[in-house]
Amino acid sequence: MQAIQHIGYGEISENIKFTEIEKPTINKDEVLIETYAASVNPLDIKVIKGKLKGLGKYSLPATMGYDVSGKIVGKGENVSDFNIGDEVYAYVDKQGSFAEFVAVKQNIVSIKPKNTTFEEAASLPLVSLTASQVLKRANLKSGDKILIHAGSGGVGSLAIQLAKAKGAYVYTTTSTSNVAWVKELGADRVIDYKTEDYKTIVKDADVVLDTLGNQYTEDAFKVIKKGGKVITLVGPVDKETANRMKLNKIAKLYLAWKRRKITKNIKLKSAYYSLLLMRANVKQLNEVTNLLETGKIKTNIDKVFPLEDALNAILYVDKGRTKGKVVIKMK
Repeated sequence: MQAIQHIGYGEISENIKFTEIEKPTINKDEVLIETYAASVNPLDIKVIKGKLKGLGKYSLPATMGYDVSGKIVGKGENVSDFNIGDEVYAYVDKQGSFAEFVAVKQNIVSIKPKNTTFEEAASLPLVSLTASQVLKRANLKSGDKILIHAGSGGVGSLAIQLAKAKGAYVYTTTSTSNVAWVKELGADRVIDYKTEDYKTIVKDADVVLDTLGNQYTEDAFKVIKKGGKVITLVGPVDKETANRMKLNKIAKLYLAWKRRKITKNIKLKSAYYSLLLMRANVKQLNEVTNLLETGKIKTNIDKVFPLEDALNAILYVDKGRTKGKVVIKMK
């Protein structure tokens, strides 16, 4: 079968290729999905550029991709919740969705929302699960104020909608060209970062979702209230996460040094700070399905690329200017 693989680390155009690989075999707890669509995420870019080598071992060449939608064409003997022909979608907890067929554990697969296309469904798993888990970790409640950075991005656009569904007041940042579009997602105050300084607008926020890192992570503490929460996707590793990663003492000391400014800010604001490492969660994905089918949230696709144009899809995401998600149509 045909697959898109990365063969080395570095420049994107030099390190991915179309490859013929063997069709996967499934074990007794897996389903075999014929891939109809898969989406590209910034995570894919980080993997290609070698930025995550320290967090996981990748045996190259490796099939790319984490989001998949398609039809079940095979199932293991222990699979009872799905039938051949079911239309499904999932976050693949290992690389491999940029392929004609994908083997996935049954306990992380969900039935595709009835009111979405395969392309729309493929745009959802990683970003919707990330946004859901951020809001859960922050214990966001009705009436809370949250700042969501990069509201036009994949995670940001879903987080806005999920936060509004919970009854929160949502601030978000975006560029001038995306202000009107982001307002349509339901944000209460859209901040044009090219003409406005969010730090003078957002005051005493309960939660900040940091999708940008670097100075934005530190500045998040300037806009939260005393006892507020900063949940980051890209900032320094917090102590609790470092412990869960089972790192050695030297690695933990190095990470403690890297977050020394964050630690100071946590103490000054009596704040909660956490780096979120998203995990597959079928219950949460089913909740997203329900929100979609009841019209409380919607998908946001920037562009759909055909399979033969997958390289340009990946390069487009690498530019960092997407409005919603980028999807590869596999079938």
